[in-house]
Amino acid sequence: MTLKFGNATVDLSVKRIGILYHPELEKAKALVAELEELLSTRKISSWHCSAWDEDEARGQVAGSDLILSIGGDGTILHSARAIIPRSVPLLGINLGQLGFIAELNAAEALSRLPGVINGEGWLDDRAMLEARQPTGKSLHALNDVVLRSSIARLIPITAKIDGEELTTYRADGVVVASATGSTGYSLAVGGPILHPQSKQMILTPIACHLGLNRALVLSPESVVELSVAEGGKAAFSLDGQVNLPFEEGQTITVKISPHATHFLRIHPPAYFYSTLWQKLKGKG
Repeated sequence: MTLKFGNATVDLSVKRIGILYHPELEKAKALVAELEELLSTRKISSWHCSAWDEDEARGQVAGSDLILSIGGDGTILHSARAIIPRSVPLLGINLGQLGFIAELNAAEALSRLPGVINGEGWLDDRAMLEARQPTGKSLHALNDVVLRSSIARLIPITAKIDGEELTTYRADGVVVASATGSTGYSLAVGGPILHPQSKQMILTPIACHLGLNRALVLSPESVVELSVAEGGKAAFSLDGQVNLPFEEGQTITVKISPHATHFLRIHPPAYFYSTLWQKLKGKG
């Protein structure tokens, strides 16, 4: 299997495929069975696991040549985090409504998987975010890191960029988004759309009352520090799925992760633009 990766090619022999699926969708479980039967006829071993059990999935990723993610974009976010720190390609199969970052629907998965195994497609390298907790532990996200009020009130959030204080927002919260996340929560609160392979970050306030109320596009080398001033009660989340407490006076640091998500794509690169408006209208 030879995949295009920028101007280079990557040789990949597919002998073992992992399947991560949405555990609450019966059609996802049914598709897992169909895909495993297809792979078996081609002498390719496989394993499957709920995408929500990221720790269990992470333990099985080693030795896999490809990961299939079955569900919607939320399932892909789980899958992308579960693959870390491996660099295994990820192919998203959409069973949901939007499917902004998924590549195929269920019917296409069954018809086009043999072509993928034989080398069809290219690798789409997507930047991830690394969030360092006050404890020093690092976590990773594909879409965004969000620090926001844990109650229905504005909170003071101080933002520093590369060690220099930018502003103190009085807002519902702040979103730090990757290029992939630029079409998610960040867009909903007024942020711009970045090219999907961009390495920049976006810093976007949520319902800002005082302070800089515009989104900023930051360089790939930028380091963002966020802290909550006295009287603020907050929590932070990764991809809207991992939610963690955040104490007054603590600081969370966000930057581009050393890890990336390597999506296996079949549609041409310009497909992002040709379908962007349809996706934004919710007709993807």
